[in-house]
Amino acid sequence: MNHAERLAAFIALGQRLATLPADELTTLAARARNQNAWFDEPSVTAAVAGIAHLLAEEPLRRWAARYPPEPTTVHRIGVVMAGNIPLVGFHDMLCVLLSGHVLQAKLSASDTVLMTWAIEGLTRLEPRFADFIQVLPRLNEAEAFVATGSDNTARYFEFYFGKKPHLIRRNRTSVAVLTGQETSAELALLGPDIFQYYGLGCRNVSKLFVPEGYDFVPLLDALQVCEGVLNHHKYNNNYDYNKSILLVNRVPHFDNGFFLITRDPKLVSPISMVYYAEYTSEIDLVDQLTDVAAQTQCVVSAGGRFAGSMPFGQAQSPGVAEYADRVDTMEFLAQLP
Repeated sequence: MNHAERLAAFIALGQRLATLPADELTTLAARARNQNAWFDEPSVTAAVAGIAHLLAEEPLRRWAARYPPEPTTVHRIGVVMAGNIPLVGFHDMLCVLLSGHVLQAKLSASDTVLMTWAIEGLTRLEPRFADFIQVLPRLNEAEAFVATGSDNTARYFEFYFGKKPHLIRRNRTSVAVLTGQETSAELALLGPDIFQYYGLGCRNVSKLFVPEGYDFVPLLDALQVCEGVLNHHKYNNNYDYNKSILLVNRVPHFDNGFFLITRDPKLVSPISMVYYAEYTSEIDLVDQLTDVAAQTQCVVSAGGRFAGSMPFGQAQSPGVAEYADRVDTMEFLAQLP
């Protein structure tokens, strides 16, 4: 296959996903939830729509044109895929295959149903991809590695993959900047950034930066539209547990009946909870954001008005050129000898 044929296959897959029949999506979501209880129908639906968005023809063509159409040498690329949210490993699969390499994938035990479904969908559209995709329990024969995991597993990856070219990702999360001037409509847009995928993704907001004396009541009221997350038993259990911990320890917090906000210097909050920090000036805010930049995937603010941020409501809809850890996977693959 040449580059144009590989690209055409992914475009066709995107068109297929964008028009996926509702009954097929429901059946797929039921299979995924049987494997991973977090992968309910709303989450699977959002993930499939996100992949279709990644594969929209014009943006995909513009992105692909930035890189060499063919590799200098075809390599076996071992990809250790995460499974924290549905289909999170798809972008790495896209990068490896579109760049002309062989994908050796170690799927997450939490997301084999959806990733296998995506691989099968691609190979039905372009059967020649079957020669370029290997799903393996171990990646002993890989010549380069792309791996995603926690900070602890990243150290493991460094130990085992360090002698070969590698791109290793660590824990990341996302943050929101609030000024107190946001409208209720703008605050409501922050809901998906916090609650989509139940807060399990690196693009989920887990920390708020607010001015001193910030009034949380308008935010709590605006986010009431997201109270449906409490219908998921695992989220509900997390909410009850974290609330009880705060109450037992007499930790000051805000509670709107389905999620919690408390002041904490840490960046990553538990499910059902968001931490906050106060800033005294824009300079202080920039300093605080700079301190956590290495652990931050994206910053959101109302209308994207804060420099370097994206608007509320867009954190969970990355474009194809928005890389995990902000490290260009395609560039890494293009530089392999």
